[in-house]
Amino acid sequence: MKMQRPDLDRMWETHIRILPHEKPINIIRLKIRPLISRLRDEDMIGWYHFLVHPRPSELPPIEGDANRCFPIRFEFKGTDPDRILPDYCVVTRKIGRIESIHGIDKSLLKGQRIEDAWRVIGEQSEWIMNMLDIHKDDVDVPLDQIMQFLHYFFNMMQLGVHCPKCRTLIPL
Repeated sequence: MKMQRPDLDRMWETHIRILPHEKPINIIRLKIRPLISRLRDEDMIGWYHFLVHPRPSELPPIEGDANRCFPIRFEFKGTDPDRILPDYCVVTRKIGRIESIHGIDKSLLKGQRIEDAWRVIGEQSEWIMNMLDIHKDDVDVPLDQIMQFLHYFFNMMQLGVHCPKCRTLIPL
């Protein structure tokens, strides 16, 4: 199914903790991907996206907490997603219309519709899940492998990629 523009009046957010022993890549593969697939298959959500952000204040710290989590935003087609989300989804709440995206100039968009920018951001989340999904289930996907996929992604626009280990610019 092709990612559509979200209905900003039906936006919800939930969070998945990043525990000290967990790799974000594995959380995407083992928790986010199955969750999103199930919700889409059951036609409960339309658009979605996820990022890594600092843990919200409503999510109490735990021992060894790295203070990070995955906030997942989605367009929910029902009335209360809290009843259908797994236990690892916490601080689930309806959010108001998000009419702006930090750093995105809406006036440059055709029709000046921020929903078009949100659609593309959703496509980015979907691309990440698809890229991870082509790997064998029983292997840890090496960071160098992911960086090579991202190299092709960034190369199309001739954008520099920073090495995740040393944060220096990798020439394309």
